[in-house]
Amino acid sequence: MYRIDIDGYFLIFFYLTLFLTKLQFENLLEIKPYTSTEVFDKFIDKRGKFNQRLCGNMKGIRDLYEASHLSIAGEDILDEAEQFSKQVLKERLLGNRFDNHEAKLVRNTLQHPSHKSMAMFTGRDFFGDFHSMNNGWLGSFKDFAKNDFSLQQHLHQQEIRQIFRWWRELGLGNELKYARNQPLKWYMCSLACLTDPTLSEERVELTKAISFIYIIDDTFDVYGTSLHELTMFTDVVSRWDIAASEQLPDCMKICFKALYNLNNEISTKIYRKHGFNPTHSLHKAWESLCKAFLVEAEWFASDNIPSGEEYLRNGIISSGVHIVLVHIFFLLGQRLTQQNVDIIDGSPTIISSSAKILRLWDDLGTAKDENQEGNDGSYMDCLLMEHQDMSLKRAREQVMSMISDTWKNLNQDSLFENTFPITFNKACLNLARTVPLMYSYDNKHYIEDHINSLIYDTVIS
Repeated sequence: MYRIDIDGYFLIFFYLTLFLTKLQFENLLEIKPYTSTEVFDKFIDKRGKFNQRLCGNMKGIRDLYEASHLSIAGEDILDEAEQFSKQVLKERLLGNRFDNHEAKLVRNTLQHPSHKSMAMFTGRDFFGDFHSMNNGWLGSFKDFAKNDFSLQQHLHQQEIRQIFRWWRELGLGNELKYARNQPLKWYMCSLACLTDPTLSEERVELTKAISFIYIIDDTFDVYGTSLHELTMFTDVVSRWDIAASEQLPDCMKICFKALYNLNNEISTKIYRKHGFNPTHSLHKAWESLCKAFLVEAEWFASDNIPSGEEYLRNGIISSGVHIVLVHIFFLLGQRLTQQNVDIIDGSPTIISSSAKILRLWDDLGTAKDENQEGNDGSYMDCLLMEHQDMSLKRAREQVMSMISDTWKNLNQDSLFENTFPITFNKACLNLARTVPLMYSYDNKHYIEDHINSLIYDTVIS
């Protein structure tokens, strides 16, 4: 009898310790960048495996799964924690061991682990789960969350009106018929990267820069009728000379002049606000993007399929992530030292890791932007060409493994390094977090649903 009671108390302590360890691990990462994973050793049995006693507490297992996504390279115990907790959760789901509410939470945890997801895109789904909890502190908390959501919706709607007005007055939607006309989608990237409500002006300016990533991409993929014209356009961007643009076809001339003017406008605003002129850095970022697009155009024109390594090295640049994050760095205006500017100009790993995650997700073969024409290769194509005995399933598994490894590098840079300000590190994380949503298209058009839900739909109790 005493043995049973002692065992019961041990289990209660065991489950509570698991939950507190997860909180301890996550919170320590906020205040002490490197927190040893030895805090999880207490859950390992004599065989070196995670103790099966943990399986009796699904809340603890979910917490263990969440914590495992904070891993960096070499932290084997967190890799084991992920596999163990994922297997337990999936088995319980398949066995219908949860009620509807618990099953929803578990599916959400598996599909959208909190560290690799955006709460703004997933949190709204759970408002309805508290419809019967209108009394006490939880009801007040729900009301506060709804009011906060509504206030931010109003702010975002104001920002969108500014962007649509800017886009309409710019006139490129009419002059460049081949280019995608998606101001709302461009804004969503800015909103995801810069979530702080006080960064309204920065979101608007960032959206303008993002629009030109798409416009220039379409200029290369859709409009460019010859490699010669694309080479001329890239040369003009490299020279950054309005006079030189006169030799370009009309559409390319219009595109370059608009880019040149926008770059000057954003640089002037940054200089007035933060005392640093980023014109050179922003120009070099656009030059790198165009050169990467040109390399892809040359591959396509020659029917050349590059090696996977060569494709990915160029694809990290052509993803446009460097453009986004360089603009964010200067728009934030924090730690604007020449040393940090030099690091940013060299595309540090915190930027290249975010870009690699985007490129690999985009190239998995599940993503297809219906509004984009033209021809793009993919890392999957290169991989399957290099390894002709490899199945499509095995190739996808390898790409997913690469994404997981790249996340570990991003965790290392964003959680443990302090070269850049926290707001910038968070923007790098947020961009990577948004990628699965932005690059997962299906018949239900989930991206459009998320945009409408976040910006326009009213929260219903």
